Amino acid sequence: MSDDVLPDVLTAGLHVVFCGTQAGAVSARLGAYYAGPGNKFWKTLFDTGLIPEPLGPMDFRELPRYGIGFTDVAKRTSGPDAALIRHHVDIAGFLAKIREHAPAIVAFNGKRAAQAVLGEERGLTLAYGLQPSLLVGSRVFILPSTSGAASGYWSIEPWHELAILVKETSLKR
Repeated sequence: MSDDVLPDVLTAGLHVVFCGTQAGAVSARLGAYYAGPGNKFWKTLFDTGLIPEPLGPMDFRELPRYGIGFTDVAKRTSGPDAALIRHHVDIAGFLAKIREHAPAIVAFNGKRAAQAVLGEERGLTLAYGLQPSLLVGSRVFILPSTSGAASGYWSIEPWHELAILVKETSLKR
């Protein structure tokens, strides 16, 4: 039995895997991704055309039919990003999952998740958008967090850019 707060939603052939830091408190309580009342994730998926119909947190297991999967860099903890500490993050485990399932794109929902995997050791300043390097064979995209707590940094434009890239990628697969 897994001690993960939320189950991964990963299969071979996904167009994009969304990666957060850790489950928020509401998501952990409900057992569903991006379930907080102020989280813009589900509305953004629909508004950008990443999914053709409005869905909500309890529908997260349905997303592979649209080429979308989920994971987090810290699977066994929950709460606000500010509570995340280095030993909660399992970079090796995360990279192994990405290598095994080989999504076309890994999309970090927020810079904090991306920083945990990409930037901490390298001292990189990360920008939103498509990144120049691959991550174990997958393209990397960094998005403004959909969390209500990060609304001061919100912009839907990088999400639109991701939707275009996903559409292009899905045509090639």
